[in-house]
Amino acid sequence: MGIFDFLSGEFIDVIHWTDDTRDTMVWRFEREGHEIKYGAKLTVREGQAAVFVHEGQLADVFTPGLYMLETNNMPVLTTLQHWDHGFRSPFKSEIYFVNTTRFTDLKWGTKNPVMLRDPEFGPLRLRAFGTFAIRVTDPAKFLVEIVGTDGEFTRDEIAFQIRNIIVQEFSRVIARSGIPVLDMAANTDDLGKLVATEVSKALAAYGLTMPEFYIENISLPPAVEKALDKRTSMGIVGDLGRFTQYSAAEAMTEAAQNPAGGGMAAGLGAGMGMAMGAQMAQPGPWGAAPAAPPPPPVEHVWHIAEKGETRGPFSRADLGRMAADGTLRRETFVWTAGQDGWKRAEEVTELAQLFTVAPPPPPPES
Repeated sequence: MGIFDFLSGEFIDVIHWTDDTRDTMVWRFEREGHEIKYGAKLTVREGQAAVFVHEGQLADVFTPGLYMLETNNMPVLTTLQHWDHGFRSPFKSEIYFVNTTRFTDLKWGTKNPVMLRDPEFGPLRLRAFGTFAIRVTDPAKFLVEIVGTDGEFTRDEIAFQIRNIIVQEFSRVIARSGIPVLDMAANTDDLGKLVATEVSKALAAYGLTMPEFYIENISLPPAVEKALDKRTSMGIVGDLGRFTQYSAAEAMTEAAQNPAGGGMAAGLGAGMGMAMGAQMAQPGPWGAAPAAPPPPPVEHVWHIAEKGETRGPFSRADLGRMAADGTLRRETFVWTAGQDGWKRAEEVTELAQLFTVAPPPPPPES
């Protein structure tokens, strides 16, 4: 055996990649002339995939494991090379290692406010920000669609595009959700899952997925937040009159306990006491209760006598309708509680008004 045969047997071609950058998604194995020795050992670690590109064409994809690069382990590349089982010379291919672990703690945020229609406050603008994670699920598609021939592709090169997709889908989800702004803080987990689902649909075309998506904060414009703070303060204060009384009483107590105030403190306390007394005397939620209104008048009901029979009782509204359709006439006898006997309807002041718009009785037949 010659020296060259010995050296060719001793120097085994080993192909592997270890990454300590934490942000590299794809790394190309560099070899002069891209010559890979037939029978070389390929090590693909957990969280990696190795993609072979031969003369510009995507060939084989290797998942974690240890491989001997021979014809039985490279079916696609063997077909492209037209190898037979006796072939032993080096072949030229590019090998790309793809990191398939999760890339976490990536930031996202709305550059411009998102417009939505809140069911309680009407049209609103809001901003939001948070974090997300991405992961390569289809190394071959990711290499073809995104990386191309880039020898070292980092997460920052794709993060900007993903943020644009997130903002677009977040705007759509938040607008369609119908969740009031005041309840969004309690529903950020559900909103995050909805956004991650929609974003993953778009990322699938790149060979990516979004396993995690978090909404850390949803904020409103300063003017709206100020108005909400005022509304919250009013809810805490409750009855403004009682709050005013309480504040005045506290001021009087502090003035009385201040020895440096002397007569001025006493005068201030007396003045506040007189003001509170005058305030208490005024009607309102903090003063004397206003007199109750008198009870409403009792509505009369009426009875009608016709042909020796009585009908009723009828309300004045009922009699008005009867006068309009001619069932009640001026000479019809009526009676109500407290009335001295039966009277004609036209003799009762309360009922005579019903006939002012009614037509007169028809003329006697000739």
